Amino acid sequence: MSDEQRKAAAALLRERVPEVADIGRLFVKHGHELALVGGPVRDVLHGEWPTDLDLATDATPEQVLAVIGGWADATWTVGIAFGTVGLRKGSSVFEITTYRSEQYRTASRKPDVRYGRSLEEDLSRRDFTINAMAARLPSYQLVDPFDGLDALKEKVLRTPGRPEDSFSDDPLRILRAARFVAKLGLTIVTDVRAAMTEQAPKLEIVSAERIADELTKLMLTPDPALGIDVLVQTHVADQVLPEVSRLRIETDEHHRHKDIYQHSLTVLRQAIKLEPRYGLEADLTVRLAALLHDIGKPRTRELLPDGRVAFHHHEGVGAKMARRRLTALHFPKEVVRAVPQLVQLHLRFHGYAEGEWTDSAVRCYVRDAGPLLARLHVLTRADCTTRNQARAQQLARAYDGLEQRIAELSEQEELARIRPELNGHDIMRILRIPPGPPVGRARDFLLELRITRGQIGPEQVTQELLDWAAEQGIRLPGPGDEETSDDPPLIP
Repeated sequence: MSDEQRKAAAALLRERVPEVADIGRLFVKHGHELALVGGPVRDVLHGEWPTDLDLATDATPEQVLAVIGGWADATWTVGIAFGTVGLRKGSSVFEITTYRSEQYRTASRKPDVRYGRSLEEDLSRRDFTINAMAARLPSYQLVDPFDGLDALKEKVLRTPGRPEDSFSDDPLRILRAARFVAKLGLTIVTDVRAAMTEQAPKLEIVSAERIADELTKLMLTPDPALGIDVLVQTHVADQVLPEVSRLRIETDEHHRHKDIYQHSLTVLRQAIKLEPRYGLEADLTVRLAALLHDIGKPRTRELLPDGRVAFHHHEGVGAKMARRRLTALHFPKEVVRAVPQLVQLHLRFHGYAEGEWTDSAVRCYVRDAGPLLARLHVLTRADCTTRNQARAQQLARAYDGLEQRIAELSEQEELARIRPELNGHDIMRILRIPPGPPVGRARDFLLELRITRGQIGPEQVTQELLDWAAEQGIRLPGPGDEETSDDPPLIP
């Protein structure tokens, strides 16, 4: 790197990250080194604004606390066991980590932390050369011992040393490689790809929470399909998302159905394009549902007598598989609930696509989707990947019609808040039964009645309830029985 390039890099870093200059001067005043490192340096040199302010120092955590005492507005030490101290000054939040190297024991889920002696040594143990750059403070002098800036310009992903050593230090870096491919459009060099495949089994020592966090970051990149494909092609997905890897086998000898794996990546990309249309932004739930919506197909694959391939009920099987995988990876509970529900519902529209939707069908669609309706719109539209333009336009028009019907019925009936015409108190009064499971079953019946037939009025709904109770064997009071409530009957 030329002196002119170094000066330009320092000037850019000074312009984009001015808030670290003061803390840099503070550490120098106390006889310590401080540098902006890793992600923020990479982001600035890539032309982006940094989101994190990660700093590295030769000071121990205890020394860091002594230096910033009285200067910082707030400090926290939740990461001090790993050499990290957090602090806030004004609106700026910093994380300061002592020069270190991390290395996993053979069967450990937590790294051993060893403090390093110099910035260059610290950079040598980082994951990739694009992240092994630093800016010394307060001068902003660029430190780039492994040509990370060149790698960033060439759009290649390399490790500072041997990739086997880098991945042994922290196997999670294997997943991180896929994230940087998806985020920055990089190409992984041959030896790094080979090491990813070889070292993939070591991911079993990494906690599920860390894996889920890395997969989340990958899924929220501009083109996560690029990263997912890297994981599949290197067989890393066999360790963390085996259901996606298995989609590759779904091509029969007659080639009479689409490549399910490539279809899934296409659906993912199309879903991302559709997010803004429905007021969604980098939505983890809809992206995971798009990726996983067909994972039930390998288990339900059936070769029909005419040579065609069928996947009957794959949506139900896939929903169960998605729930198990997301649960095993410790994704948030709301994601574990929502993604399988979208997988279960993703074919619902196609049952009605050829004909006119009845009001009851529209109500059921909205009822079953609940708060996931916008996401279901995205997934269903994204799932149309046919190359037959006439067919694609037909499906798009049909879904436009469905959305219009939903809008019309919503105006008429406040569709999202559909309730039975009778509440629990009414049910107990009419049937003269105490609180208990039969009341819940009766309410479910009345809700389904409301959805399928709309509002039918108190007299008719009461009669329907009485007929249902008789069919269920719920004994109704006779003429001589006493009332169980002082309330007047709903119908005289």
